[in-house]
This record gives sequence, C-alpha cells and structure tokens, in this order.
Amino acid sequence: MQAPKATKKDHFIEFHGHRRNDPYYWMNDRENPEVIDYLNQENDYLKSKMKDTEALQEKLFQEMKGRIKEDDQSVPYLKYGYYWYSRFEKGGEYPIYCRKRGNLENPEEILLDVNVLAKDKSYFQVAGIAASPDLNWIAFPVDEVGRRIYTVYFKNIITGEILEERIPNMTGNVVWAGDSLTLFYSKQDPNTLRANQIYKHQIGSSPENDVLIYEEKDEEFTCQVHKTKSEEFILIHSESTISSEIRFARASKPDAEFQLLQARIPHLEYAVDHYGEHFWIRTNHEARNFKVVKAPIEKPGLENWQDFIPHRDEVLIEDFDLFADFFVSQERSNGLTQILIKPWDGSPGHQLAFEEETYTTWISNNPEFHTPWLRFGYNSLVTPASVFDYHMHTKDRKLLKQQEIVGGYTESDYESARIWAKAEDGVLVPISLVYKKDLFNADGSNPLLLYAYGSYGFSMDAYFSSSRLSLLDRGFVFAIAHIRGGEDLGRHWYEDGKLLKKKNTFLDFIACANHLIQQKYTLPQHLYAMGGSAGGLLMGAVMNMRPDLFQGIIAAVPFVDVVTTMLDESIPLTTGEFNEWGNPKNQEYYEYMLSYSPYDNVEAKNYPNLLVTSGLHDSQVQYWEPTKWVAKLREMKTDDKLLLLHTNMEAGHGGASGRFNALKEMALEYAFILKLEQITN
Repeated sequence: MQAPKATKKDHFIEFHGHRRNDPYYWMNDRENPEVIDYLNQENDYLKSKMKDTEALQEKLFQEMKGRIKEDDQSVPYLKYGYYWYSRFEKGGEYPIYCRKRGNLENPEEILLDVNVLAKDKSYFQVAGIAASPDLNWIAFPVDEVGRRIYTVYFKNIITGEILEERIPNMTGNVVWAGDSLTLFYSKQDPNTLRANQIYKHQIGSSPENDVLIYEEKDEEFTCQVHKTKSEEFILIHSESTISSEIRFARASKPDAEFQLLQARIPHLEYAVDHYGEHFWIRTNHEARNFKVVKAPIEKPGLENWQDFIPHRDEVLIEDFDLFADFFVSQERSNGLTQILIKPWDGSPGHQLAFEEETYTTWISNNPEFHTPWLRFGYNSLVTPASVFDYHMHTKDRKLLKQQEIVGGYTESDYESARIWAKAEDGVLVPISLVYKKDLFNADGSNPLLLYAYGSYGFSMDAYFSSSRLSLLDRGFVFAIAHIRGGEDLGRHWYEDGKLLKKKNTFLDFIACANHLIQQKYTLPQHLYAMGGSAGGLLMGAVMNMRPDLFQGIIAAVPFVDVVTTMLDESIPLTTGEFNEWGNPKNQEYYEYMLSYSPYDNVEAKNYPNLLVTSGLHDSQVQYWEPTKWVAKLREMKTDDKLLLLHTNMEAGHGGASGRFNALKEMALEYAFILKLEQITN
C-alpha cells in the first residue's frame, strides 16, 4: 500500500516581515470530509504497514491486560462517617463508586456504576463523584467525546434517581456549598476551552437560571473552584503559569460575596488551605523554591503573611497537608521527593525514610483532620504502586495496598539505578533507568526506550508500570530523562527550560541519549525515544537536531506546530501558554520559537522511524498539528523508514476511555519498536 499523499494548498502567514507558506493549513477543519478522508487513509496505511505485528499486538495487549487485577478496588478513605472507594469488576472497563457506613464490615452501597452508564458508548469518562455534605446527592460530570467538555448529572443517593436536571458544557470542576443544595462549578470558553467562569447552581432549578459568580477576563488566566480541607471556605483560584489570585467565601454562606485574598502580581504564585484562625499558603513570594506562610483570615493580604516554613535554596516545597496535631509537607531535594512531618507544638519534626536509590512518594488523600494517621503513596521503577498509613506519633507504617501483578512479579529480578549525564553547558541531568538483570548486557546491545516530558514544571518521577514489563522482559532498558523544563531539581530547573531557554530541554535529552550510549546501556541502532504532548514537541525537536541518534521515535499527541498555534488565540491553550513558550507577536520570541518548532524545521534529510498518535477530538493538542507534521515529513524526508500516523477518531488528548481500551494503543506503540528490533514474539 502506498503512503497517503496530502494535497497542498498555499496558505501564507506573515509576521514581523517574515512570510511562511503552510500548504497543509487546510487540515484545520474536522468538519471537512477531505480531512476525515485523509485521516482514514493514514489509519489504513498504518494498519497495512503494521499488519505483520497484529499477532504481536494482540499478545502484548493480553499480556498487559493479564497483569491487571480485574476485580480491583481502591483503598477506602473515611469521610462524613462513611468509607468511600471505587472498584472494578472482572471484564469491566469502568469504575463502580461505592461506600460503607461506619466500618468496612457493613453492607456496600453502590453510588454509581459507570459500566451501566457507558454501555454502547464509544467514549465515556466520569470525572469522579462529589457528594453533598448532607449525603443526599452526588454530582458527577460526564464527557462522551474526549474533548474534556462535561455535563454534570445529579443523583439522589436516597432514592437512586438520576435527575433530568443537568448542567451542560462545563469543565468537570464542581464543589458543593455547605447547604447541600448549592453547587459551584466552572465553565470554559466554547472555542478556546479556557476555564473562565464560575457559576452557582441550585438543585431543583434550571441551569439557565444559574448565577455567574466570577468571570476571568484576562486571557492568560484560567479559574477553578475548590474547597478547603476544613470545608469552611469555598475558594475561587485564578492562575496563569506565573501568577495566582484567590477569592474566598464561607461554605456555609453560599450567597455571600467572595473576598479577595491577595491580588494578582506578576510572578507571584500562591495556593491556600485553612486551619484555625489562619489561611496557610504555599507561595514563591521572595522564595524561588516556595515557602509556607500563614495569614489571618480577617486580613489575609501579602502584608500580613508570616513565614512558617522559610525558603531553602536546595529544597522545593511541592505541597502540604494540615492535621489537628501536625503540618505535613511534600518536598523535593536532589531530584527526589520527600515527606516531612512537623508537630504544631514546636517539638522536633521528622522525615519519612526510603531506601531505594530512585523512587517517588506523595501525600495521598487525607480528608480526615482529627487523626494521627497520614496516608501517603510510594512507588519506584521496580516497586509497584503502594498506599501506606503512617502514624505520625509512633512512626508505625502500615502497607494498606500494593498494586497486585496478576501472574506474579519478582522485584529482585529487576535493577533500577540513577545516573547523571553532563549537558552541553556542563549542567548534570539525572536519568532513572530499569532493566531485567538476566537480560542485560554491558556491551550496548540492549534496546533502550528513553522517555521524557520537560515542560510546565511537571516533574517526571520514577514510577512503576506493569505494562512496561512487556518491554523489560524482552530485553529492553527503560530510562526517564529528568530534563530541564520540569521541576525535578527545583524551580530553577523549570525556569532554565522555558521561554528563551527552551532549547535546554532538547539539548538535555540529547545529552542523556549520548550518555546512555557512552555508558554502554545501548547503541544508536537500538535507541528509541518517546514523549507525549509537550513531550511530543521534545521528540520533534530532537529528531530535527539529531536524527542520527535514534532508531525509532514515538510522538504521542505531539505539540509540533508551535508558531502557528501560538499565533492563533482562537484555539485552546494559546493565551494561557504565553508565559511558557513566549508570545510570538513579540519578534524575539517569534524568531526563537521558529528556530525549534518541529513542523517549521522539517528538512530534506534522513529521519528515524516514526510513529505519531493523535486524537480527533483532542482539546490540548489539536489533531491537525501531528497530521500536518506527518504530511510535511512525507513530502520532505529522504529515507524509506517507517512514518506512521494513528488518529483515534473517537477520543481526545488522553486516548481511549476505559482501563483496557487504552492498552490497545500502548500495544501498538510497543509493537512498533519491537518490529524495528525484529522481536516478533
């Protein structure tokens, strides 16, 4: 089967005296039958080129599915006198939300069976359930397209009735007021999908009568509504990538005016919770790596902020939680997460100890305030996801659940490590890696998959994946490059990988790839790279810069048409991204972004084998970006290597819904690189 050849139609874009022709711009219309036809052609072409892997894909899918405990259940948590949890039944794609009153020996009440609601739906996603404080109602947002545009439904817990009353076209963000009749929720702009409005709804009334409480006019900001852990305050949180602003009102007074906590200031970020007579605030005010301050409820502005945990140059404060006797912080030092416990009475605090060289830990769901038990999560490249309860007085630790790998898993069969690569500017970049001991060779002959993200300050921690075992058990090494653009080594790590320093992200990844080759973990003919979304931008950029370095690349829902997208403020995620990438209406940013934008830098040269995935209804990276990129690569590249595009015609940014359907897409990705390694089973 011949590769599809996209029609070219001249479309000129001129900015700052620079004129570009974008002959595939016409693909920016999902209602155009010609576009749909081209996407279907690409999907058919992929099927034909991957036909010899169909048996392998099915085997991979069954392997990955077979490791998952089908009748699984989350760890119950106590709130409002009930234990709440979700569970899956054998063969079920979707969760069942349940509760038990008082203790876990009592009968189960099923609140919502998503499998029933999703029957005969090609895509179905419930964003969770929100129970009213009086426990009479649950609100649950549903997305049936994958574009992250939800409709809120209401169910009467007492009668089991799902009301006809519903709120369409909202973000999935909901919060109950204290009266259990008022629901606050956020809505998005229908075109840009920017969350920009907070509404108030009364159960029993028409959504057409809902009251607009707040509208975010600044196009670089989004807004959401939250509730403090104490449940005493409703918070409206407006934020851009570099600034925050929070308003608050008593949850018991849903008709009260929201008060401003601290007005937005460029480069001032803060997040708030409540305990006693104070708001507790994580902020970067005069604190690059953040600190914690407290402020009196009556006068919470910046001038009254008092340091509680001061700023430390080498420690990033990521999160905190409040308990009756303890303040708990989640921090990051030297690239690893830590949990610190600080008693309110001023006695010495302590840090949870972990033995592995590379791991991830985090504060889990802790809705109860008057408890000595802290719930936290932990995993690593070799340790399955685990949930612990930790007694903050006695320091006893109880393992409540560890992800069960059906068919067995022996942790000691695998080796994980952390090594450091030297970037072009001399900075040391950490790499976490894992492999199966008896399949590893120290001569570079192992295939290796190098993964990274590197944007928005999102740290890509070492994490366990049962699906990944399908690669490790076939001799692959898996590595994560903790490159700049994330916050892996602190706030400076993020700031050194954004805006006019964005190329550090790409150069770090290349340095990590070179280091893995030099250290004989692999060779270029066995080296593969993978990244998604902004990590897909990374893939496109390094592929243009060093196409010789990789045998194959997987770019999932990749953001590759940087300049054209950032010039178009009518599409999702543009205006809110200016502080991440820059505003190309400024010539300095325009020229810098143009110098690395993957689509704009495609050249007539040899490229690695490439698999690109996309979603027709993607709300984050519009489907036409990867589509245009593949079309241009087909036109320009000078090699005969694989170039494949898979567009999920029924899903968005997150791919297929359901816990097993998504594994089919992963099986395709794994089969692609196994095919290149000539591993057939």
